[in-house]
Amino acid sequence: MNEPLTSPSPSHIPAAGPHTPLDELLALLDLEPIEEDIFRGRTGRAVLVPRVFGGQVAAQALVAAGRTVPADRPPHSLHSYFLRPGDPAVPIVYTVDRIRDGGSFTTRRVVAVQHGQPIFHLSASFQRHEEGLEHQEAMPAAPAPETLPTAAETLRRYAPLLGGPGVVDRILDARSAVDLRYADEPPFGSVGEPREPKSQVWFRTNGKLADDPLLHICLATYVSDMTLLDSVLLAHGRGGWAVGDVVGASLDHAMWFHRPFRADEWLLYDQESPTSQGGRGLARGRIFTESGQLAVSVIQEGVIRIPRPGR
Repeated sequence: MNEPLTSPSPSHIPAAGPHTPLDELLALLDLEPIEEDIFRGRTGRAVLVPRVFGGQVAAQALVAAGRTVPADRPPHSLHSYFLRPGDPAVPIVYTVDRIRDGGSFTTRRVVAVQHGQPIFHLSASFQRHEEGLEHQEAMPAAPAPETLPTAAETLRRYAPLLGGPGVVDRILDARSAVDLRYADEPPFGSVGEPREPKSQVWFRTNGKLADDPLLHICLATYVSDMTLLDSVLLAHGRGGWAVGDVVGASLDHAMWFHRPFRADEWLLYDQESPTSQGGRGLARGRIFTESGQLAVSVIQEGVIRIPRPGR
């Protein structure tokens, strides 16, 4: 490949006939070029809170950065801050700064803007493949994904707690491009019962993807923001934003991409929280391929507050 890496393009979407949820997600990640190094992205539907899903903003920003980088340099890390809630009613404009193009590494900075104000800031580094020292942590034990209930089966068990079947249907609709399965009970399944702040989910896209490495990395970035802070809630027996016993939002998000992987094949997302304090919770995750390769490391801090009466 001699062309630059690109985000999902209209060629991934059927020209006619019904579109799948994955087609719709790929179209959401297909940014519109406005000017050199400036792109516009559509926003998805708000589900439980009136803001754009953070994983979408992070994935779109990485798409924008990747469109300015040669194809032989996939991203190896990103560091980002969520600055303001995204407005789901208007598009997001992404501006890319070409910070550095070196012999082995390329650095890009992306600012996402709505209503004239930055809502998200990302720095991403890309690297040409090199041989080097190799080692990794062992993959933790986890049940096989095919043995686990689907997200629909898990969430519908807790429909009364989550606000009824209509709310569950909206959550499932928003996540329908991804097959995500909880290895154990999610936070809303053990409200009032603090337990070890560790959780696992398996995920893959609901459909096959093209071979573009950037596409798979951007989709993993999208999913990585869905469940990571759950481990913070488990330590305190809180059900989370879905049941309203905490309010919160992502503050920052960092990822390191270690080895090639496919987002349309099963990936184990192993998550834990080492600490929470000061209205913030820290969580870290490791994403493994089904064969045991450590593909991605993730760290995120989020605002997590207990709602106060009258506020």
